[in-house]
Amino acid sequence: MIKKFIRKILGVKSQPARDATAPVVLGPQQHGIDPKLVSSNAIRVTSSLQEAGFEAFVVGGAVRDLLLGVKPKDFDIATNATPEQVKRLFRRAFIIGRRFQIVHVMFGQDLLEVTTFRGAGSDTAPKDEHGRVLRDNNFGLQHEDALRRDFSINAMYYNPATQEVLDYHGGIEDIRAKTLRIIGQPEARYREDPVRMLRVVRFAARLKFSIEPATAAPIRVMAPLIDNVPAARVFDEMLKLLMSGHALACLQQLRKEGLHHGLLPLLDVVLEQPLGARFVTLALDSTDTRIAAGKSASPSFLFASLLWHQVLEKWDAYRAAGESTIPALHLAADEVLDSQIEKLALQRKIGSDMRDIWSMQPRFERRVGKAPQKLLEHPRFRAGYDFLLLRCAAGEIDAEIGEWWTTFYEGDLDARENLLTRPVESSGAPRKKRPPRRAPRSKVAADVTDGE
Repeated sequence: MIKKFIRKILGVKSQPARDATAPVVLGPQQHGIDPKLVSSNAIRVTSSLQEAGFEAFVVGGAVRDLLLGVKPKDFDIATNATPEQVKRLFRRAFIIGRRFQIVHVMFGQDLLEVTTFRGAGSDTAPKDEHGRVLRDNNFGLQHEDALRRDFSINAMYYNPATQEVLDYHGGIEDIRAKTLRIIGQPEARYREDPVRMLRVVRFAARLKFSIEPATAAPIRVMAPLIDNVPAARVFDEMLKLLMSGHALACLQQLRKEGLHHGLLPLLDVVLEQPLGARFVTLALDSTDTRIAAGKSASPSFLFASLLWHQVLEKWDAYRAAGESTIPALHLAADEVLDSQIEKLALQRKIGSDMRDIWSMQPRFERRVGKAPQKLLEHPRFRAGYDFLLLRCAAGEIDAEIGEWWTTFYEGDLDARENLLTRPVESSGAPRKKRPPRRAPRSKVAADVTDGE
């Protein structure tokens, strides 16, 4: 009844089920995968399993990326061998997982995830009161495994030995049409695992695919189900989203689909403010630029950027109530972190790094005596400095501060001493009303989110 009601109010018609027991088999000339893009360790795992008498395929996002001509970052393997049978074949193999057991196979620092074909969903599988599956170690056949996967473009199997792709749900057609389509009834699949709503947003933004109407329609209505997902899982998915190389597009898609509530609920308020919108946009653009260039990005820097204007608002409020600058900032940081740790399960290390980045900001205003050199020795100085440049580029504070610190940071002892003998204006408050000057040469684009 609930499913029918949702479809009725959304105007979504039921989709006829595909015959998904026999795959379309695509040869090398049809799918065009370059074998050179396939990891040698993935070939090693599939070969070892096949030589032991099991079926084994590269599966999921790796096949999707191979079909798009992109070298996958990760290779997942699907097999009809049980986790225990997989573990016995490899020296460094570890069974993990509660909801569904998988095997991590290690080759040096390279980790491959091996999963046993999942069987058809069982009505007896433990679920919460909202229908989310809590645990399901039900193994099955390959076509059942394909039915259990989330989107058609992630439900294809590649055999490196034969160079054939097995496609059960029209994934190759959807890739060519640049369309994201969930397998099965969208309402039921989102109820089983609400995180799929975040995944569809991430894939759409990262791949620049459109979301099929029937797949998109229930999301806004069912978005509150994400509140029932363990905070750690939501945080992991948010981290993937923000580190996808398309963070800004992902957040815009989240807002479009109504999924940001409960994740970053004040983001709307921030993005409606000119300074806030520019600040967040610069932070996300810089992260995307670094990832596109193959450089590392710091989650703590990124979350510090996203939540900064919440801290800034509370910081101003505490100072207006009579608190001095530094204690007011610490109170504001505590308040914001306490609320977000509960919602997003921010790891303690990330929260600590965020606090360091924020707490350094008023210290950058002190440019006399031993204070600058002492700040330069802070273990998180580079992250705080990059954050300062971001504030300058957004016009939140005078660009002269960033220019001074760039010269001090890059200068030798004589240059630093010369700077310290010059009189400078010092103020603990952001100078929002002064027209922003041009920021220092764009170290923000080059260094922001480095944090190391």
